[in-house]
Amino acid sequence: MKRFGWKRYFEPTPKRFRVLGDSLAAGSLFVAGLSIMTGHEKIAIGVAIAGWLGKFISNFFADEDSSNRSNSL
Repeated sequence: MKRFGWKRYFEPTPKRFRVLGDSLAAGSLFVAGLSIMTGHEKIAIGVAIAGWLGKFISNFFADEDSSNRSNSL
């Protein structure tokens, strides 16, 4: 089961959430680039920020079993 929380940021992110976050980041950069080329800079900034937030939030998910391991950093 996937868990969400502040303490899980540095734990390994499940593959589905990594793929989702990377897809959001790549898609938002593509749309932002197209928006800049068509002269819509405000839309480009908003889309780029939304993609960055999606990628950032995806790092807060971790598998439930990985939170039971002790972190020796």
